[in-house]
Amino acid sequence: MNFYDEVLRELLLALGAALVVGNLYALAKRRSDRRGAEAALARAPRPSRYRPPARVVQALDLPTAPVGRSLAFLAIGLVITVWALASLAA
Repeated sequence: MNFYDEVLRELLLALGAALVVGNLYALAKRRSDRRGAEAALARAPRPSRYRPPARVVQALDLPTAPVGRSLAFLAIGLVITVWALASLAA
């Protein structure tokens, strides 16, 4: 087996494992993220009838990880991981 083929298989294994672990972590952390988003919303200034609303710059981060996207990426990572393991074993 060529050295570069081996490295490519190991990189695919690392990529798949990173997708699996990262998305499992995102799904496990959803509850604490939701609590944090609710607390931030409670601290946010309320709009007033007497003064115009201030321009609020919102972060581009999602308050919680979307379940569907996380499960899809988890499945893709699992397929890549299994495929890379099978390629390394062969």
